[in-house]
Amino acid sequence: MVTCDANTVLVARTSDAVVGTLTLVLLPLPSGARARIEDVVVDGAARGQGVAGLLTQEALRIAREAGARTVDLTSRPDRAAANRLYERLGFQARKSRVYRFPFDD
Repeated sequence: MVTCDANTVLVARTSDAVVGTLTLVLLPLPSGARARIEDVVVDGAARGQGVAGLLTQEALRIAREAGARTVDLTSRPDRAAANRLYERLGFQARKSRVYRFPFDD
């Protein structure tokens, strides 16, 4: 059995400010541990400087060490730069649908 912490928030900072964050969600499931990357956010002034790539690579390292079999993430099609980054890092687009059940407030 694999046990893991549920969430890890990674923070990228310069000497002056936080320039990026990423949340790694680890899911211990009967079929094996899985992971998801959520909420990758990089300050506009820091975009294009490799912050998201470094955060993502660190998340992948943590997920691997935790025994995750896969790491999933979602990204809108109009986020071209982010999608290129994820593909460059080795993520593969899946042929599936994402379904969501909304709870009305």
